[in-house]
Amino acid sequence: MTTAPWRDPALPAAARVDDLLARMTLEEKTAQLYGVWVGAATDGDGVAPLQREMTSDYDWDELITRGLGQLTRSFGTAPVDPELGAQALARAQRRIAAAGRFGIPAVAHEECLAGFTAWGATAYPVPLAWGASFDPGLVEEMARHIGADLRAVGVHQGLAPVLDVVRDPRWGRVEETIGEDPYLVGTIGAAYVRGLESAGVVATLKHFAGYASSVGARNLAPVRAGVREFADVVLPPFEMALREGGARSVMAAYNETDGVPASADPGLLTQLLREEWQFTGTVVADYFAIGFLETLHRVAGSPAQAAHAALEAGIDVELPTLKCYGKPLVEAVRAGEIPEALVDRAARRVLLQKTELGLLDEDWAPEPTGRIDLDSTANRALARQLAEESVVLLDNPDGLLPLTPDARIAVVGPRAADALAMLGCYSFPSHVGTHHPEVPMGIDIPTVLESLRAELPDAKVTFAEGCDVSDPDTSGFEEAVARAAEADVCVAVLGDRAGLFGRGTSGEGCDVADLQLPGVQADLLDSLISTGVPVVLVLLTGRPYALGRWHGRLGAVVQAFFPGEEGGSAVAGVLAGRVNPSGRLPVSVPHAPGGQPWTYLQPPLGLADEVSSLDPTPLYPFGHGRSYTTFAWEPAESRELEIDTDGSYDLTVTVRNTGDRTGTEVVQLYLHDPVASVTRPDVRLIAYQRLELAPGEASRVTFHFHADLSAFTDRSGRRVVEPGVLELRLGVSSAEVRHTTRVTLTGAVRVVGAERRLRCEVGLGE
Repeated sequence: MTTAPWRDPALPAAARVDDLLARMTLEEKTAQLYGVWVGAATDGDGVAPLQREMTSDYDWDELITRGLGQLTRSFGTAPVDPELGAQALARAQRRIAAAGRFGIPAVAHEECLAGFTAWGATAYPVPLAWGASFDPGLVEEMARHIGADLRAVGVHQGLAPVLDVVRDPRWGRVEETIGEDPYLVGTIGAAYVRGLESAGVVATLKHFAGYASSVGARNLAPVRAGVREFADVVLPPFEMALREGGARSVMAAYNETDGVPASADPGLLTQLLREEWQFTGTVVADYFAIGFLETLHRVAGSPAQAAHAALEAGIDVELPTLKCYGKPLVEAVRAGEIPEALVDRAARRVLLQKTELGLLDEDWAPEPTGRIDLDSTANRALARQLAEESVVLLDNPDGLLPLTPDARIAVVGPRAADALAMLGCYSFPSHVGTHHPEVPMGIDIPTVLESLRAELPDAKVTFAEGCDVSDPDTSGFEEAVARAAEADVCVAVLGDRAGLFGRGTSGEGCDVADLQLPGVQADLLDSLISTGVPVVLVLLTGRPYALGRWHGRLGAVVQAFFPGEEGGSAVAGVLAGRVNPSGRLPVSVPHAPGGQPWTYLQPPLGLADEVSSLDPTPLYPFGHGRSYTTFAWEPAESRELEIDTDGSYDLTVTVRNTGDRTGTEVVQLYLHDPVASVTRPDVRLIAYQRLELAPGEASRVTFHFHADLSAFTDRSGRRVVEPGVLELRLGVSSAEVRHTTRVTLTGAVRVVGAERRLRCEVGLGE
């Protein structure tokens, strides 16, 4: 039997795809450009459409005769046993392949923002906690495990990471972001991409681009960012994740910027992404975003016009439906309204990716091999380590923490005894499980209360909820105050409930007007403080909240950003002293709840001054975090030096643990540009390094600074390195500087492009 060229793995992928495209009808090509939302039934009995309102306009058996581009969330739609779900997905793939002329299966994709969003899968800390860890290596290892779990059940593409840079912390999706600094977001995000891609899973960067810069912090709202903000803050994490991480897919964002929806912007999706950045993978639509060009943005008058605009801009795949790229697209091409060449361009990209995944090979097999365990011991160990590294000790002024082992402890608050307090809105129990209360959670999630009792078995621990997360009822205050008054110390565990579209206080569509604690939790905290008993505030949240109201009145403050299934143990470990806190803030913590938006990336006019009564200075700055040990910094001899605008300089500091226990310091390098042709942030992060040191141990850190790291977008839109004086500031946060080196760049203004250095390399020595 002669094998068709497109089936021959010995041929180059491009040649195989060209041969296949020449054989396909228009209907078969467009079928590769859409996905449908299907899910395994809870008993694993086959795969059938579960989102009926989205899929009622087609017949499944008839549809798959043309082939199918993608399958949407077979595991992430309803609780299904992973073994049964994998078998059901394999059967569906066999049906798809058997129904079409070419035997091509679909790409199966799933959400994996904080772990695989499937029943029984490990719930890792949310991305904001990844940022707090300042540990890209650990995030990469986590992503590798997530990718292996996805592949084990037949999933090819993961819809993560989110690379939006926080611009307004009132936005509900802050928990899904890595932080408010583009360098931190880019380095951590690229690490996640490397991990996922190393497991053979296609990483999908989202949301491209500008989504988090929405007006008023509203979800799916207009973006009015300027050209330089877009170029220097919004885009760099995506560029880094593509160049250094090797991501093979990008998801176009919902938003419009200056009147142009991202899903219909060829300048963004083709000229920048493909021509300038040389991206060769697939661009997928955010769910229903192509249809939104007609219904929400109103830049298209019909589904066919929406399809034309999206295809022309560069979107290859419509998710999760075929409302635009299905029949409307075929009819418009037949009528001569849309060039078939646009269909061919997108289909070629999709089929090239399917070739990379082995889906065009004759020996392709979808059946799972081996035992499936989505919450393995190794997964849980990673989840625990990342949770422990991400907990931030904001304040401990009198050394109240760690707690005394035999203390009388009153644990109070609505987040203390709720397992869901650990999880963000894209963790399966919060995202899907809440709609199936009859189904067990699927994973073990110890609460802070349970974990603290386990950490301190000799302590007398009492509990009172006090209030709900968001309900205004204060009837529980009396019992909570009574428990606190009887104790040596009160641990108040407050924060968010993750949810979707207003069903939570944090999460997609859960945007807030200001940054005061939800519900009556602030009043509960005041009541607890009024007892005179020292209060340790523990926050389990998806965003920072204003804490100035209690500054100087609390015994200690601990911040955890939805730390995942092992988060209770991590927080309790910090409280008890087993864990020496090493997390650092990926977002600033404000003093007052109003006056937003504000992040630390401010030019001079964005800082406190004498001409406004609003002081935006944060209570705890970006990069801040305390430890139970102390560190001494011994910088190399300070000197002023000159380098060329294409030159480099090695900046060295030695850090020594001067305390009596092992601890971690996070050395941070910031850039200050005193004079430039356009206004610049007062400081911005350009490098960092975690150092775990035993008592008395020292380590030398060398930052290999290159002038490219000072580049910015000038008035003409060029990215340039300008001559002049720079300050390199070594600090423990963006506001606490330990050492400054002045560097003068000499020579002419240098224009830089995609070849520039994005990362400051770091070397370690004794």
